[in-house]
Amino acid sequence: MKPSKEQPRIAVVGLGYVGLPLAVAMARCYPVVGFDVKTSRIEALRTGWDETREVSPEDLRGAESQLTFTDDVDRLRDCNVYIVTVPTPIDAARQPDLGPLRAASETVGRVVSPGDVVIYESTVYPGATEEECVPVVERMSGLVYNRDFFVGYSPERINPGDHAHRVADIVKVTAGSTPEVADFVDALYARVIAAGTHRASSIRVAEAAKVIENTQRDVNIALVNELAMLFDRLGIDTREVLAAAGTKWNFLPFRPGLVGGHCIGVDPYYLTYKAQQVGHHPEMILAGRRTNDAMGGYVAAQVVKLMTKRKLPVVDAEILVLGLAFKENCPDLRNTRVVDIISELADYHARISVHDPWVAREEARTEYGITLAEEPEPGRYDAVILAVAHDEFREMGLERLRALLRPGGVLYDIKGVFPRDRVDGAL
Repeated sequence: MKPSKEQPRIAVVGLGYVGLPLAVAMARCYPVVGFDVKTSRIEALRTGWDETREVSPEDLRGAESQLTFTDDVDRLRDCNVYIVTVPTPIDAARQPDLGPLRAASETVGRVVSPGDVVIYESTVYPGATEEECVPVVERMSGLVYNRDFFVGYSPERINPGDHAHRVADIVKVTAGSTPEVADFVDALYARVIAAGTHRASSIRVAEAAKVIENTQRDVNIALVNELAMLFDRLGIDTREVLAAAGTKWNFLPFRPGLVGGHCIGVDPYYLTYKAQQVGHHPEMILAGRRTNDAMGGYVAAQVVKLMTKRKLPVVDAEILVLGLAFKENCPDLRNTRVVDIISELADYHARISVHDPWVAREEARTEYGITLAEEPEPGRYDAVILAVAHDEFREMGLERLRALLRPGGVLYDIKGVFPRDRVDGAL
């Protein structure tokens, strides 16, 4: 099997945190059409602006000779390799939401031709690509899987905000629907990925490998979060314990904190969904999810406890939350668990201000109904919660952070930015 033309012409479907860096990287070796249904996104990229800040204007300009952007599906018809990089979120019941993936598969199904290859990068449970996506492409195209068109899977490993580990620097797992397609997909990525590729024996193996990467991290963070709660009751500094334990060569350096974002806080639910479908109850994975999902409420309760000890009334208290993004130095709001803290404190009828210099104000309002505050006001707040370790907050230093508080106010450091004995509370 080979694509319909000797020269791969690639369409990247979905230009978010995963798709855009991939499209730019692929354009170093292949002609690429970047497609997104969001017209405003396409218009911004054409001007050289990436709102996710994952790709610099210089890199966008450098890719111009081989990379074009469009929201017109018909512009994809000349491509012969389609790479799908859309989100795979969960719904309100914490079940997989395959809506974006099915919609992208419909888009590909409208334009795919005999001999073409469709590669999925979106994180899913084992079996989803062939059970959920392939039938959509078949239905929309009238073509037959593994006769007329072929499928690959190469899970994304993008880490938003991490400019040290870019697409080409991370080993790429690859797989294909036939041995020949697997060879083609592996060779396609191998030209671009300097770190190399790892060819899996099947699409299901590659899907499983991706989903357990983040499940493993989730379970380990849950353990450390539980230890942090235990050590708080014992009056022991968690960070001191972890520093001491970390002197052993094989101790894993996880830290307590909120677990949000598009991967770690979501992917385990894809695996547990499939596990329950086949009659297996994944106790450890779900226990870790319960622990991590409860951390926002735990932090809020700790802040209220500290305020009460200082006889600061919580009702009508002015509380400042520094950071809304799910991680530092990144504008990504997907599945941020900072909102759990805000919601919990709002239930106490406290007045919450949220400041985040990285996050788009309109996105915060649209996604969570939160109106971001401008620069914090010195001397105004009964409590300040350092929720996200943006460089801007680190650079403020303890003195300026303390200056935001009223006399007797509480400074709570979720991220461990400052020494434990210099703040009033920390995980």
